[in-house]
Amino acid sequence: MGHKVHPNAFRLGVFRPWEANWFANPKDYTNMLHEDLEMRRIILSRLRNAGIAKIETERSSNAQLTVTIHTAKPGIVIGKGGSSVDQLREELEKRFGNRVRISIQEIKQPELDAQLVAENIASQIERRISYKRAMKQSILRTMRAGAKGIRLYAGGRLRGAEMARREQDREGRVPLHTLRADINFGRATAKTTFGAIGIKVWIYKDQISPAQRRVAPVVEEPLPVAEPLPPQAEIIEAIPEPQAAQVEVATPEAVTAVTPRRTRTATAKVEEKKAAPARPKAAPKPKAEAKTEVKKTAVRTKSTPDEVKKAGGTRNTKKADS
Repeated sequence: MGHKVHPNAFRLGVFRPWEANWFANPKDYTNMLHEDLEMRRIILSRLRNAGIAKIETERSSNAQLTVTIHTAKPGIVIGKGGSSVDQLREELEKRFGNRVRISIQEIKQPELDAQLVAENIASQIERRISYKRAMKQSILRTMRAGAKGIRLYAGGRLRGAEMARREQDREGRVPLHTLRADINFGRATAKTTFGAIGIKVWIYKDQISPAQRRVAPVVEEPLPVAEPLPPQAEIIEAIPEPQAAQVEVATPEAVTAVTPRRTRTATAKVEEKKAAPARPKAAPKPKAEAKTEVKKTAVRTKSTPDEVKKAGGTRNTKKADS
């Protein structure tokens, strides 16, 4: 035996909201629940050809009932000048005794709504169109609309056969066990002369990311993005620190001269000069001695051996005389 789970109920609370949003006391719960069910039956029977996919209800604390109708044909629901909507609201207020507010939302892509696809196939079968042709056409339209996969099921006395049977067709993939998969499920009944034929449709759109599970935020104009701040160190340096009161002292003009900055090469040369040991300087000679030495060197360079001998001879004679 197969235990099938309703795809919409399986994903309630994960990312799919409830169709009825209200709270009630335990004593009033059953009455409100049957009111909702009867209200849905009245709307669907009155607007059967309007292409209604979903009806949402919401009850406020001041005994007001808000009904939201999702339809692919809003013109039929509204009527000429809103006449049909007014008649529907008056009928619901008389039936349930509460103030009713009706809002209508249009479905822009009915090919991606499983309930509308199932109702379309059921209406074609009621008009004696082949179920195979109706299923193939709906699969083609849904895949063209951008769906990732679709699965169709038809069961009953197909083509007026004596024995009921089940036929199904599919295209793409429909991961029923994946909670993040956005799978839409719908079913409808085709009432024919030879019996009822049930239609079931599963449409897989795409996987929903965790950010999309939340309520969609209101679209606002983007605010200008502020420029990134400089590093914190620069901010600290820019803040002036409190300083003590300074007293000005008069200084000579020579001290105020600012020494020029030295480059790396200049500073390196100065350090090398400082490191080299200083050579001792020779003592300065007197001017007279310097002149005599210059004369002697000149005489030595110009004198010849003969002159030296004569000089030697004269010196010896002087010594002998003495």
